[in-house]
Amino acid sequence: MFDFTPFFENSGEILQGFWATLRLAAAAAVLSLLIGTIMVSFRVAPVPVMRRFGTGYVNIVRNTPLTLVLLMCSLGLNDILALKFSSVSSTTYYWWAVVGLSAYTGAFVCETLRSGINTIPLGQAEAARSIGLTFTQSLRMIILPQAFRSIIAPMGSVLIAMIKNTTVAAAASYGEVALVTKTIVDKPTFSDGVIPLFLGVAIGFLILTLPTGYFFGWLAKRMAVAR
Repeated sequence: MFDFTPFFENSGEILQGFWATLRLAAAAAVLSLLIGTIMVSFRVAPVPVMRRFGTGYVNIVRNTPLTLVLLMCSLGLNDILALKFSSVSSTTYYWWAVVGLSAYTGAFVCETLRSGINTIPLGQAEAARSIGLTFTQSLRMIILPQAFRSIIAPMGSVLIAMIKNTTVAAAASYGEVALVTKTIVDKPTFSDGVIPLFLGVAIGFLILTLPTGYFFGWLAKRMAVAR
């Protein structure tokens, strides 16, 4: 029914695109987790200014289209303001894609973590204060460890969404698999076979996301907090 010959003929370029996607997803996962943890600390902080800053960040970034965030990084910060990570354009575009995707995903990580914090009984925070722990100490040693354990499955969903969102990184001129696929289709020598090509790429994303979902589901059961 479908001729997958164009997919296999360009498999080398597609694999390079998937490798670029994996590099982007791995770096953005770490950075977005860091951003989300910092923002959730602001959102539950006893200082009103910090709470307003955290709330403003989440509400603004979460409701801004990811494409616009990436365009602001690549066109605004990189091209207009000339803020560059390297003299090599591909490296610069990679890091701006990481920054944009991490800033966007970090807002969702923050809200997921905040929902985990809300599951922790208030008495534990009060007990932490009663034994002399500061807000930072109670957050680091008591609140956040329990919050992370309770939101493993939802955090997996956020990570899966982030992996799929890497396809928008083409807006930041980063050569991940979606941009590579478009480049292949635009070749003058490319024969008919657009649908099989995109089906092959879709299967590639299933290979990335399905194991991720199963892993986080297993980890959530393994690390479940008994209440």
